[in-house]
Formats: sequence, structure tokens, C-alpha cells
Amino acid sequence: MPKPLRIGSGAGFSGDRLEPACILAERGKLDFLALECLGERTIALAQLRKRKNAALGYDPLLERRMNLLLPLLKAHGVRLISNFGAANPLAAADAIIAIARRCNIPIRIAVVTGDDVLAAIEPGMPTLESGMSIDACGERVSANAYLGAEALMPALDSGADIIITGRVADPSLFVAPMAHHFGWALDDYARLARGTSVGHLLECAGQLCGGYFAEPGRKDVPGMAQLGFPYADVDAEGDATMGKVEGTGGDISLANAKEQLLYEVTDPFGYVTPDVIADFSTVLLQQTGPNSVHVSGATGRARPTQLKVSVGYLAGYVGEGEIGYAGVNAVARAQLAGEIIRARLGREFLQLRIDFIGSTSMHGKSLDGSARPYEVRLRVAARAPTAERATIVGEEVEALYTNGPAGGGGARKHVHEQVGIVSTLIDRDRVPTKVTIKEWAGAKAA
Repeated sequence: MPKPLRIGSGAGFSGDRLEPACILAERGKLDFLALECLGERTIALAQLRKRKNAALGYDPLLERRMNLLLPLLKAHGVRLISNFGAANPLAAADAIIAIARRCNIPIRIAVVTGDDVLAAIEPGMPTLESGMSIDACGERVSANAYLGAEALMPALDSGADIIITGRVADPSLFVAPMAHHFGWALDDYARLARGTSVGHLLECAGQLCGGYFAEPGRKDVPGMAQLGFPYADVDAEGDATMGKVEGTGGDISLANAKEQLLYEVTDPFGYVTPDVIADFSTVLLQQTGPNSVHVSGATGRARPTQLKVSVGYLAGYVGEGEIGYAGVNAVARAQLAGEIIRARLGREFLQLRIDFIGSTSMHGKSLDGSARPYEVRLRVAARAPTAERATIVGEEVEALYTNGPAGGGGARKHVHEQVGIVSTLIDRDRVPTKVTIKEWAGAKAA
């Protein structure tokens, strides 16, 4: 019987903290460390960076992460798997090879490509969000299929120290090392479902340790300034015990694990991944000790015949402007400022949004009907086809300094290109994948 597998979660999104992954690599006694760094919008933005510079398109924090992690991974025999290749996994591998050369660390990297299916998107394909034709969106800049464990298996079998991918379904980053380690068949849907439940608990990193759970006075979590990231000890059946490195902050509790299990799961009876359609309604969570939760019991059925594709398109430019008001009658002054802006720009910009941050920006209204904050910030935003036109929004807000209500201050303005995201489906056989090996053997001693 294979020994249990310990796999840690060192990142839950592109901008996640760096030090928890280092703690896991150094003190976690891991077999694998997974870094989940992609979201739908993240990879579309990465494609824009690649369009401007063919050497870019991978995660912006990759070099900083690997400068810290590479020596620790090598010293402690931990294999790394990550989707931080984003829009350019091969360039990501080159960047890591450069770090390895500088540090004189021999390294073998397996790069999985094939998720970029922009050329395979056909006119008239329906979007999952509304069923409308994908042609109704703007100019497409990216289309990335969600790969599963199957695409990663050859890379794992290569013995590479680091496996780099682009768009892979979040739990598949964890399922693939499990299937590789235990020799699971890729139609063993019971084990794949249990592995998927473990991967889903791990994929958001610090959230399982209380990061997205904490609420003062209701759900208190200790040591959040030094929040630890979790690992799982997985057995051959796909059941696992979740834990974290001793001395790190946070709390792995039964309540927290329950919240995370349902996080972003639209249908707990049929959670669709490229590997399996998992039923989380049968999952059993048990608190087995301090910072220790055991997960078991997920069931599953055959994987879908199609893969989800995240499509990014150019959605124009957004111009923004902000200005703050404070003191007695602050809300009324901000509201007057908003009325002025709407009168001046309402006919020029059909999509004009006016928010009062500190009063109505989150829910659109004051929920108790009585809140009168001492300070409020007016935010105005509008979409435009060009950057030049979007600039008008911030200029009008800034002009409120001397042309608007009394006491405005702290104005700022900004224009940024916006990427829209829609989803569609593509047949699996139209998404061929490939593994490329890149390595550096280290400098020979003189």
C-alpha cells in the first residue's frame, strides 16, 4: 500500500502572500506544494500582457515567489505544481531556469500546454451565462480551456521537480498528484470525487485556516496576522486529514471547513470538474483535534464530455473619478456632487455608475435606513470605447474641487482597459495537450 501523500496549498490566488508557501516548503514535510494562481479574469489580463510582450504573460509574482521557494523546494525534496504559467507557461519555465542558474540549483521542469484554444473558438458558440452567441462580445483576446488531471499525468510521470501549467481547474492541481502517487485510474470516479473534495478545500489556501471565515465577535480566528496555509494528508482512497504547520496563525475548524466546502459550489450535488462530477452532499467532515479536520465520503459520476472555456474579450475602457466629503451634511454634499456629474455626463455615457462609498456603494442603499456617516466618498465610473473618452470622467470629478459642493477633497482619477469574461464549452478531443521538458543540470565544479 502506498504511503499517504502530504500536499500543501501555498497560494490561493495570483496576489497571495509569499511567506506561507515558504513555511510549508521548509517545515511542512510535504511531498507536493501546489500554488493556485489563476482566475477567469487573471488569465485574460495575462493574455493582454503577452500581446504587448511575448516574453511575458506568466504570473507577475513568479520570480519573487521562486527566488524564495526554489532553494527550499530543493533542500526538502518537495515537488511543485502550479498554474502560474498563466498565458505563457513556457516563458514561466524559462524564468525559473534563469533563477536556477543564478542560484546554481539543478532543476527539471515539465510544462503543460494546450489550454489556449482561442483558435478553436467558432462563430456562434453559445455562452454559458446567457446562451447568446459569443460573437456578440467584443474582440476576443483569450480562450482557455479548463484542463484536468489527465493533462498533468505525463508531466508528473516525467519526475520533474516543477510542473507548470496554464488554465487548469483548481481542484485538479491537487487531484493529479494524488492520482499519480496512488496510481488511480482516471475513470475511478469514487476516488477522484474524494480527491476533488480535498482539492476544493485546499485550493483557496488561507481560507481554510480562517482567512475568509473570520468575523469579529461571531467567528473569531486567532493569529490572523501570521495566518498559516493548509496541507492535507491523503490516503489511497482519497480521504484526508487537513492540517497546518504548528506555530502558524489561523484555525482549521469544522465550521470553517464546512463553509469552504460550499464556497463557489453552485450545485453541491453535481460539482462539475474536468475529472469528475462530484457529489459533495455525501461528504463527512470530522474535527479530529486542534487544527485537524478529516474529510471523507464524497461520491461522483463520470466526467463531462466537454470542457469549460473561459473567454476574455476587449470591453473598452473604464474612466473613474473619486472625491471625498466629510463633516456635517457630508452625504447630502456628496449626493449633490453626484447629481452634478449625472447632469453633465448622463447623456454622454449610457453606462454611468455613481456610488457613495461609505453609504451605498456595496448594497445600493442603506440597509437600516438611518445611517448618516460622517464621511463619504463619491465614486463615478463609466465605460467608453477609447481611453481618451474615458478620461473625461475623472476630469469632471476633479473639477468638483471648485465647481461642486463645499469641502470636497482627495480627488483621484484613473483610466484602465477592461477585459470582459464569458464562458462556453468545447469538446475534449479538440483540446490536445503537450508536455515540454526544460532543465538545467547545474554548473560543473572547476
